[in-house]
Amino acid sequence: MSATQQYLILLGLALGILGAVLSLYGLARSLGATRQEPGKDVPASAGVLSRDPVWGRYHARYYGYALLFLAFDMEMAYMYPWAVVFKEVGLVALLDMGVFLAILFLGLLYGWSQGALRRQ
Repeated sequence: MSATQQYLILLGLALGILGAVLSLYGLARSLGATRQEPGKDVPASAGVLSRDPVWGRYHARYYGYALLFLAFDMEMAYMYPWAVVFKEVGLVALLDMGVFLAILFLGLLYGWSQGALRRQ
């Protein structure tokens, strides 16, 4: 199978998915009648009206948690392709992944030293 055929298959799948999503959206819009009710626009939490403003701000200290989450999320995103090619590449792939994990570990140590893992 040539590269052009593979791209055409990928394009066909993407167009098929787009068509399925748009048809389901159209079906939901045509079958599901919406009603405007005054209670729908009022912010509520567990059925109780909120006394605080809805657009509350998050404290800046949460950026540490977000950065650590992104670091370990990216680790898992790169571990799967690495595991697929590990047998073919061999020791070089193992050393590359070791360097990658060491860099992530340094980020974890930095976050730990800055207090990102401390309960507040």
